[in-house]
Amino acid sequence: MALKIYNTLTRKKEEFIPLHKGEVGIYVCGPTVYSGTHLGHAKSYISFDVVVRYLRWLDYKVKYVQNITDAGHLLDSGEDRILKGAKREKLDPIELTEKYTRTYFEDMDALGILRPDISPRATGHIPEQIKLIEILIEKGYAYETNGTVYFDITKFPEYGKLSHRKVEEQVAGVRVEVRTEKKHPADFALWILAPKEHIMKWDSPWGVGYPGWHLECSAMSMKYLGETLDIHGGGIDNIFPHHECEIAQSKAATGKQFVRYWMHNNMVLVDGVKMSKSLGNFITIKEILKKYSPEQVRFFILTTHYRSPIDFSDKAIQGAGEGMRKIHNTFERINETLKQVQGDNKGTQNDKRRVQGNNEGVEDNPASEIDKIIEVHKKKFVEAMNDDFNTPLAIGALFDFSRELNKYLDNDVVGARHSMSLQSTLNIYEEFGGKILGILPFSKKAEIEGTQFIELLIEVRERLRADKQWKLADEIRSKLQDLGIYIEDKSGKTTWRRN
Repeated sequence: MALKIYNTLTRKKEEFIPLHKGEVGIYVCGPTVYSGTHLGHAKSYISFDVVVRYLRWLDYKVKYVQNITDAGHLLDSGEDRILKGAKREKLDPIELTEKYTRTYFEDMDALGILRPDISPRATGHIPEQIKLIEILIEKGYAYETNGTVYFDITKFPEYGKLSHRKVEEQVAGVRVEVRTEKKHPADFALWILAPKEHIMKWDSPWGVGYPGWHLECSAMSMKYLGETLDIHGGGIDNIFPHHECEIAQSKAATGKQFVRYWMHNNMVLVDGVKMSKSLGNFITIKEILKKYSPEQVRFFILTTHYRSPIDFSDKAIQGAGEGMRKIHNTFERINETLKQVQGDNKGTQNDKRRVQGNNEGVEDNPASEIDKIIEVHKKKFVEAMNDDFNTPLAIGALFDFSRELNKYLDNDVVGARHSMSLQSTLNIYEEFGGKILGILPFSKKAEIEGTQFIELLIEVRERLRADKQWKLADEIRSKLQDLGIYIEDKSGKTTWRRN
């Protein structure tokens, strides 16, 4: 099954065929760096992180561009988000954008999100934006009035095609306040005349001003990916007006198709309402990572398809954690079993787990059943991802894979001859759960230190038991169980596992 992507423009899934064979150019709208990042940002950037990871797993050479908006993004009231944030924190606008750009990358790194290949800033591409405006004016798609330049939507018949809105139904008040100088109420600003008190402004052929929000993405994406992009992504709230305006100004300037596949992720909800800073119902990424591991946050996000909304609650993310630990436990169990059978191969111990008392072919072809399990569930995973990056189904394939493996291990039939098959199962977890989905522990240091700490507590508990301090020993056991660590005392030996 070939990879199919749901294209917002056509409202259907289409087979993915890049413009240049073996190469993919993808642009995703990045953050406006005027405040911290929250779980809504995590939904978007984890979703596209998996898209990029999977495309690379398919052996595409991917160039991933994600902008940083540090100028020009206006609120519906017409107020500049950057300037509003600078006033709020009593900082120079550049100080503010530097502060929150660093915060953004810190949060993305903490979530295991791969950094883009290029992260261009709007303020670093003013000449490219001015040049694009000049082309649009020259071709008759834009006009200047009193130092502000507007795109004339009546000159671009396709305007509204992405959002399925008709020009005659457009209303005034798109990002900036309505101005009588516009030819049409929905004409959008490409360059805005800056009032004297405006801090972030640049010289231009039309006077001192600053670029409109939509302009930066067209200028920067085409600079780094060419005039036609393979994939353009962003949140569904960007479809109109942002992406609609991008299409208009880009195609008008070049005469070429701007984007082949438009992808839009849905939002995070809280009690059915969009999580947003304006409503005050958001939780920052730094706050959520104090309570839950990065892998658990990723798992929670990926259990819902990127085009579907996800309702946040502590109960929901805790439930996701329980599901994730089942996959982790099987991964760890396979890892431990492999170590045992590799030890057997070296002659360190007899094969205590070999099937006894039957000659039904298990020893003659010891890996056959495991290999079948691998092939079946590998196919399921790939089919899920090829179906518009369906991560819930892909995770379901990993659950099924783990359940089948656990049944096989429970039958106590794994011996030294299974070494290569066991290694193959680990490779599946590491490829699918690790490299593609990013839901396996990706902080090896933290994982090792956590294991060492658990084993230290178990050692302390053993000493307490030896001293007959049963109450304290039981308390350690109970506290560990609360953390999902289960202890089993059997045949004079204590073992532990994560739930």
